[in-house]
Amino acid sequence: MAEQPSNAGPAHTRLWVALFTAAALACAGLWAWAAHALWHSTVPAGLKLPYVDPRSFFSAHFLARSASYERFLDIDAVLREVVLIVVLALYARRGHRLMRESAAGPIGTGMLLGMLGFAVLWLAELPFGLAGVWWERRHGVSHQGYVAAVIEGFVGLGGRFLFVSFALLLAMGLARMIGRLWWVAAAPLFTGLALLSTFLSIYLIPNTRTLRDPATAADVRRLARAEGIPGTRAEVQDVHRYTTAPNAESVGFGPTRRLILWDTLLDGRFSRREIAVVSAHELGHLAHHHPLRRVGWLALFLIPATALIALLTRGRGGLARPEAVPVALFVFVVLQLLTLPLWNIVSRHDEAEADWSALKATHDPAGAQALFRHLATTSLADPNPDGWAYVIYADHPTIVQRLAMVEAWQTRRAR
Repeated sequence: MAEQPSNAGPAHTRLWVALFTAAALACAGLWAWAAHALWHSTVPAGLKLPYVDPRSFFSAHFLARSASYERFLDIDAVLREVVLIVVLALYARRGHRLMRESAAGPIGTGMLLGMLGFAVLWLAELPFGLAGVWWERRHGVSHQGYVAAVIEGFVGLGGRFLFVSFALLLAMGLARMIGRLWWVAAAPLFTGLALLSTFLSIYLIPNTRTLRDPATAADVRRLARAEGIPGTRAEVQDVHRYTTAPNAESVGFGPTRRLILWDTLLDGRFSRREIAVVSAHELGHLAHHHPLRRVGWLALFLIPATALIALLTRGRGGLARPEAVPVALFVFVVLQLLTLPLWNIVSRHDEAEADWSALKATHDPAGAQALFRHLATTSLADPNPDGWAYVIYADHPTIVQRLAMVEAWQTRRAR
């Protein structure tokens, strides 16, 4: 009697395909749910910003000068990124040949290739960085010398070397232990390291000191209570040797959360009310857990990014092999550049929430208007930049958008 053909093989294959599809859809749904949760904002839903004519706040001369100033820096950045992609593409194609001279073992060789790749990137970026320093010095925004800029970049390169070496040590170690699914463990591991870095970031900021001005310190304490984070400490970072531009930042979480004010913000050019609005804005970041949310967004980026790196390095034997490192660097940097507009959308979203939080805490729309105008004039920031530059590089709302939010807040409060 002839043996009947079996359907077990195709049925088994269909079962695995169905299970894989279900798992992929579940993961995609979980990713979308996490993104939706991170996108939450206390800015009223459907808030419409009124039209603000920049000529109502700034002179025609300033608008032309600031537009010219920022356009040069934007074009400089675009050219730098084009060169970086070309250089990395060449390194991804030929860089693995350098491993023939190494006797450091697979992981050691991969780390050397990674460090060499970032050294090549630094050399490629250097002319564009110096062009930016020249332009800022010409407009009185920066005091930094060219030699100091090179030295600072070289010191920063050392930090990048340490980061790249450690990251490659972990990724290649996981790839050698787990195989092609190394990225499943790498994404949460790198996220945990980012969380640790965020927690310790206050200890990595140079030239900081305790805020000594009693009036500003009293304002910070009052605003911290209003924002719901009493006891938050404020520190000052000395940057006047390098720049005249004012700025502030918020770092850490829990016991390490800090408000950092640049000393250029406290040099007498800004009023106490303006400094209070800046402080409330940065405290708003801390109150709404934006440093932690940035780690969450990083995790959502790392999951597909590491999976794509694992996929595209298979042609070189996977990341367990050192010759795949130049390809991995190319993919990672290109992904960063391609997703930069998306990162900026997230950043502008958080900055808008911090602006709204500052208005609620200070109840000082006049102070906020004065601050935004002053920030533009002291930093030569274009109040209404070109659309392409806004999409690619703007990690804050434009000055015009921030002034419009003040008007929207006043209108809503009047109702």
